[in-house]
Amino acid sequence: MFESLARLQLKRKGFSCGRTRRKQSDNAIIQALWENPWIKALILVGFFATVLSMVLYTGTGNELFASQQARAAVVVGIVFLAAFVHFYLNHPRSFCENSRVLLVFGAILLQLALLRFTLRVVELNEWTSNYLFLLAPFAFAPMLLSVLLGRHLGMFAAACSSLFGALIVDGTMVLQFIIFNLICSFTGVYVADQIRKRSRLIRAGFNVGLVTLLLAMAMGYLNAFQFDAPAETDWQQLGVQCLMPLVVGVATATFIGGILPMIESVFRITTQISWLELADLNHPLLRQMTMEAPGTYHHSLVVANLSEAAAEKIGAHAIMCRVCSYFHDIGKLLKPEYYIENMTEDENPHDDLTPNMSMLIIMAHVKDGVDLAIKHKLNNAIIDIIEEHHGTSLVYYFYRRALEQKEEMEKLVAEGKAHPEDIPEVVEKGFRYSGPKPTTRESAIVSLADAVEGASRTLQKPTPQKIEQMVDEIVRARLRDHQLDDCDLTLQELAEVKKSFCTTLRSMMHNRISYPKETSQEEDQKKEERRSQGKARQEQKKNGKKSEPEKPLASGNPV
Repeated sequence: MFESLARLQLKRKGFSCGRTRRKQSDNAIIQALWENPWIKALILVGFFATVLSMVLYTGTGNELFASQQARAAVVVGIVFLAAFVHFYLNHPRSFCENSRVLLVFGAILLQLALLRFTLRVVELNEWTSNYLFLLAPFAFAPMLLSVLLGRHLGMFAAACSSLFGALIVDGTMVLQFIIFNLICSFTGVYVADQIRKRSRLIRAGFNVGLVTLLLAMAMGYLNAFQFDAPAETDWQQLGVQCLMPLVVGVATATFIGGILPMIESVFRITTQISWLELADLNHPLLRQMTMEAPGTYHHSLVVANLSEAAAEKIGAHAIMCRVCSYFHDIGKLLKPEYYIENMTEDENPHDDLTPNMSMLIIMAHVKDGVDLAIKHKLNNAIIDIIEEHHGTSLVYYFYRRALEQKEEMEKLVAEGKAHPEDIPEVVEKGFRYSGPKPTTRESAIVSLADAVEGASRTLQKPTPQKIEQMVDEIVRARLRDHQLDDCDLTLQELAEVKKSFCTTLRSMMHNRISYPKETSQEEDQKKEERRSQGKARQEQKKNGKKSEPEKPLASGNPV
């Protein structure tokens, strides 16, 4: 309220336009839910209680511990404790976020519920227990978590669903179930990792169904086929049994593809598929950049190539680096003519401005970029990199100009031509970006690629040695300035990033052979005639003869 009154007062005095800049902020209640440790404890206790209820009260009486409820509760508790410790030790980043804890254990719980539903369908239709291995969606949770969070959490879901599921199925098929579930789940993790197109997800589901079918054939679960008497085989029933796992695999993948957008929105996760969709250069901001700031657009494309290659080199998120590089300088769209890549050779608007004013305009592109990104509802990771790609680095060019003007004014004061109050105050902190510093490997890579691309424009007759020296100096300067202190980029990875930058820049800045100009046939003939005439004159001069025309004899003169 008080901020609104102060802003209104400034607007009346003409010092404010009355508008507020957009800020990247989350709902306070949702933020508290995602960070509160009691919420995490509630999620874990709810998962344990639900699984225990499923084991004790929803069975058919043929389970492993059906008649021993106390022992069943102890076994469920031991398996849950083992899963909790494994998740805490091997996935600390996911464990710190309540949203990911809910997603991981919720996916496992949903797969167990689907398993119980499949058992119920088999029981109601009075089918043999073999149909469980043909109809159960073994790879649901592993595939879902592999697409969303990576292969490691997919493997975690495979192990947990196998152990908990073994307590739900009939006690006579526990070993077979664990084998089936692990093999199908591992297949789902393998085929679902690094999926970049939704059509590939359907193909992955088909591959899981095919592996399930082959495994069922190997273990003799296709009871329609009679190995001893093939003539008595019910081919129609065999065809239905062969089709079941394929349909279940494709249906599982289709269901995962359908719920992915909703899960990404609720849990604030971006998959490879979504990053590729965001990489479309027809985005309104990028199209506007091609028209109003073509130099910045080309700069962003080069930064994208540099950062993507470096990220692939160290195993970081390459597609994310490319997309964020496209948008990292969108704040320059508001005043494109004030940035060197968009200036003409004749005009430089900074010549008429003080260093402080130029610095404010240059630094404003970060906040303007965040404002545009929020307005166009870009991904939160893109907004973070827009904020972090300059960190708290120094706008050195205008800081140096300010120091030079200060020295000139001090000389004028010493000569008595100016007043001491005219000496400007130059503070280094005032010429630094507001930050924050890069907090992820991807953000650090984009930040370094941005600096390297800008510096490469100043190289005269670039050679591999000059490029390597320039890249090394920029990286060392960022390290000395503590700009990489907050990201988890190791020195070994930093060395690989530098090598990647040098390789990419050498391929873009290599020298070309100067080809001779193409001439017409007539011009070639004229050049050849002039060349032959010149040679004839040189030979005549060497022989001491002058090239004079012969005079005809006068008619009628006597001989």
